[in-house]
Amino acid sequence: MTILRGLPEAADNWEVQVRKGSLELAILAALWSGELYGLEILHRLAESCALTVPEGTIYPLLSRLKAEGLVSSEWVEADTGHPRKYYKLTASGRRRGAQMAKFWTTFSANLEGLLEPLRKEGR
Repeated sequence: MTILRGLPEAADNWEVQVRKGSLELAILAALWSGELYGLEILHRLAESCALTVPEGTIYPLLSRLKAEGLVSSEWVEADTGHPRKYYKLTASGRRRGAQMAKFWTTFSANLEGLLEPLRKEGR
């Protein structure tokens, strides 16, 4: 979903950067309620917040989160098909997710007040 259609390329690049910057928080939030395998994470992001992420982006990020001790993973044999790698939050991942959510909530609430005049101007 591109909100800034028809605007200069710089605006589209800005939107991409915002999405990239929030992807780690979105993944931690997706894993908050339990373990998921990679494609389930992608589907949850798409369904919950219209965040479409290519597979080539999510797996390196999951690897980094694992290396940082924020998620753990486990291969699970499937009844049919290939085994799946399930990811879940570690205690550190839960703390990090909660900290990031708190920051996001405060930051976005403060930004809302600043953006109000821009919304009125655009009407």
